[in-house]
Amino acid sequence: MVVLNVSEDIEAKIRRLRELGKAGMESEPAPVSKPTPSKKPAKRPRTIGSIRAKERRKRVMIGASIVIIIILLASIGAYMYFQNRAEKALINARTKKLAEVNMYFKPEFFNNTNCTGDVNSIKAQLVNQITHAKSVDELNAIDVKGRYDLALQKYNECVQEIKQKEMEKQLNIAKEQRIKAVELEFQSLLSMPLPDEIKNKAVSYMNDIEGRIKAAGSVGEVNSIKADPYLLELWRDYYYWRINYLTEQGYKDVILEYSGSKRMVSASEAKAILGGIMDYRELMKYKVLKVEWVELSLVLPKKNINGAFILPGDRIKIFIQGKNDTAFDGYFELVLLPTQGGSISVSESQSQSSSSSTSSSTSYSESHSSSASPGGASISDSSSASDSYSNAQSSSQSSSASYSYNVNLAEILKAIAAGKIQASEEVKKQLTAYGWKVLDLEKGTSLEAIDHNTQLLVIVKVPSIFVPDILDNQKALYITRVST
Repeated sequence: MVVLNVSEDIEAKIRRLRELGKAGMESEPAPVSKPTPSKKPAKRPRTIGSIRAKERRKRVMIGASIVIIIILLASIGAYMYFQNRAEKALINARTKKLAEVNMYFKPEFFNNTNCTGDVNSIKAQLVNQITHAKSVDELNAIDVKGRYDLALQKYNECVQEIKQKEMEKQLNIAKEQRIKAVELEFQSLLSMPLPDEIKNKAVSYMNDIEGRIKAAGSVGEVNSIKADPYLLELWRDYYYWRINYLTEQGYKDVILEYSGSKRMVSASEAKAILGGIMDYRELMKYKVLKVEWVELSLVLPKKNINGAFILPGDRIKIFIQGKNDTAFDGYFELVLLPTQGGSISVSESQSQSSSSSTSSSTSYSESHSSSASPGGASISDSSSASDSYSNAQSSSQSSSASYSYNVNLAEILKAIAAGKIQASEEVKKQLTAYGWKVLDLEKGTSLEAIDHNTQLLVIVKVPSIFVPDILDNQKALYITRVST
C-alpha cells in the first residue's frame, strides 16, 4: 500500500511538471531556423530573463529526472518485490509438487526391480516437467496422482505378466514332472507279459491321463490328476487274467507271494484276496505263481509229524518253529519206519531126562543059650548071630539146551533183497505185520510202541517254490494235517 501511494504522488508531480513545461514553452516563441552563416556570429549578451528561463528549465528537467529516477526505482523495487514473491510462490509450489511425487512414487510401492523401467521413466518425466514449470498455474496443472496411477498400472501389468510367465513356467514343469511320473507308474504294469486287450487298455488310460494333465490350467489341478483308480483296475485285470490262465492250464491252486511270504490258495481264494485290496501299490507287491509239485523226503522226529498218524493223501501244512507267520502247503505221501527203530529178538530152549533103579536083599540069623546055678549062684550064657545082605542100584540122566538171538531189520531187508533167505515171502509177511503196521497198532491200541524221538522218513508233495525254505529249516519243521 505504501508503494502505491508513493507511485501516485510521483505521477501527480510529473503531471504538474509537464504542465509547467508546456506553459514555459508556450510563452517563448518558437525559434526560426536560419541558414548556417559562414561565419560565426558574434555573441549577443544574454538577458536576465533568458537566464532565468534557462535556469527554470534546468530545474524543471532536474526535478523531472529525479522524479523519473524515483519512479524507476520504485517501479524496479515493486517489480523486484512482486518478482521475488512470485518466484517464492513458484519455488514453494514446485517443492510441494516434488514432495507429492515422492509421496506417491515410494520405492516400497515398486519393489520388483524387473518392472520399474516404466515407473522410473514416468517419474523422471514428471520431475522434469515440474522442474521446468514457469508458473504456479502450470505446476498446479500437473496431475501427479494421474501419472502415479498410470505408473502403478504399468507396474502391476508388468508384475502380473512376470507372475503369469512364472506360473506358466511352474505349470509346465509340474506338467512335465507329472507326465513322467504317470509314465513311470504305468511302466511297471506295461513291463509285465500282458495280453493285448489289457495292454491296449493300459495305453489308452495313460494317454487319457496325459491329455488331462496337458490341458490343466494350474499346478493344483495338475497334482489332483491321479492314476491310482486306473492302475488299480489294470493290476486287478492282470492278476485275474493270470489266475484264469493258470486255471485253464489245469492248475487248481496258485501260489500267492507277498513281500517274500508265500502261500498256496485256490484260484477263487486268490481272486478274493486280490479283489479286497484297494491300493494298487499294495497290489503290486503280490505275485501269482503256478504250482509245480515236487516230492520231497524229510527225516523228522515222530513228534514233529503229528505223531506219524497222517495218512497218504492228507492235506498238510509245514510250519517252521520260530516263524509263526510262515507255513507251506502240501500233501502227505508216505511215512517209513527206519530200521533203527527196533530189531526182532528170537529165543529157544530144549531139555531131556531119563532114570532107572534095581534093588535085592538076603538075611540069616542064629541064637544059642545055657544056664546053671552052682552054689546058689545063677549062671546063664546066651549067644545070637544074624547076618543080613541088601543090594540097591539107581541111575538117572537129563539134558537141556536153550539159545536166543536178535535179528537186525536192516540186515533182514538186505538179505531178502539179495535172495539169501528162504521163504522170503513169508518173512516179508511177518515184517509187514511187525514194522509196516506198528504205527497203526499204536493208533489202534493207544499205546506208544516207538519212542517219540524216533526219526522217521516221510515223503511230502509240496510246490517247488517252497523247497529252498524247507531245506534251509529242516531241523525246525513241523508237519500238521489240515482238518476238513
